[in-house]
Amino acid sequence: MLFFEILRQMLRTLWAHKLRSFLTMFGIAWGVGSLLLLVGLGEGFRSGNRRELNSLGEDIMFMFPGRAPAVAGNMSSGREYRLTFKDYLDIQREAPHVRAVAPVLRRQDIREVSDYGNTNGEVVGVPPHFNTIRYLPLDSGRWINDADDTQKRFVCVVGDEMVKNLFPGGRTAVGSAILLNGIRFEVVGVVQRVGHGDDNSTNNRVFLTYTMMHQFFPLAGEEQQDAVSFLNYRPRVRDEHAIARQEVRKIVARNHGFDWRNEDAFEDWDTVKNAETVGKIFDVMDIFLGGVGLVTLTLGAIGIVNIMLVAVSERTREIGLRKALGATNHSILLQFFLEGAFLTLMSGAIGMGGAALLMHLMSGMGQVPGFDPPTMSYMSATVAIGTLAIAGIFAGLYPARKAAMLQPVEALRQE
Repeated sequence: MLFFEILRQMLRTLWAHKLRSFLTMFGIAWGVGSLLLLVGLGEGFRSGNRRELNSLGEDIMFMFPGRAPAVAGNMSSGREYRLTFKDYLDIQREAPHVRAVAPVLRRQDIREVSDYGNTNGEVVGVPPHFNTIRYLPLDSGRWINDADDTQKRFVCVVGDEMVKNLFPGGRTAVGSAILLNGIRFEVVGVVQRVGHGDDNSTNNRVFLTYTMMHQFFPLAGEEQQDAVSFLNYRPRVRDEHAIARQEVRKIVARNHGFDWRNEDAFEDWDTVKNAETVGKIFDVMDIFLGGVGLVTLTLGAIGIVNIMLVAVSERTREIGLRKALGATNHSILLQFFLEGAFLTLMSGAIGMGGAALLMHLMSGMGQVPGFDPPTMSYMSATVAIGTLAIAGIFAGLYPARKAAMLQPVEALRQE
């Protein structure tokens, strides 16, 4: 009964000082909400960038045709070189730190025609194991296989955007036929939409086996009959990406007659290195956003401490009167403890709810390339509310204890 009486007294006191209670709660809610929103935004950028990279595939590395110096050390005497099918075979055989490698033949000047529409997309020839290197989830049908390659079957797999262009109105693509520059191919699979936006080239592709692509659609105007557009490969493990890249460079440089140490001679893209660089940028951004949130939280804590100190100091006469009527030091301290805890927890919950509402509104704005909607960090919420709770409770208990230690007569004399 004593506890509930103290609780009723606390609520009456808070209601009697509505403006002061509101300012205290606003400071706490603002500090908690700001911190959670900043942390959530930082994590949204990080996860969005990771998702964009993963839409290519896990630990993907690219090697493109480049320009090598005809005279050692003189790039102005450069000569262009093309990657070849032999480069692919040598890398597959001689690079122990490369898990898988695939040659890619790519043409953008091939006309695609179906019974329902026509378009000009991208046609690529790849080996059957290409889907173990790149991220190509199937929506329906199957991927090309070894039998398709060795038996030179006229089959293909199409991307999501290509299906919309060639089979509008939700028509079934799998089992239908398309003409590529007049040559008939059967669609055996459809790739799910990968990434976001209409400019994602993977969605607007037709995939053939490398054998059929090389036979019917080799790279136009190439002196080397086995030239490829580029190579995709993956390191054996993620941490060995730099070693794998060096092995690939050595093989390509040897096959094309230049020094592999010449950085300017290579055109490649290491998504693992890129992800690590971006990760460091986001680590710095997290520190910055966390610092801003911490400053906001600190300012909120200072405001709480200031308001609580003033509030308790103004109630010294009240404490003296309660002691004169028989209240114990324990009951007085319990009331101020409950006031600090109630204000902090209630305000923290309001701040967390406000941050959650804003995050929900952001998630409804649609997906943005490189950014995921922010999500609630319950660990950060616990730390923020706990920090402000300690500050608010201590700021209330310290002057309350000093006032409670006074004799009732002395407390009643306080102005």
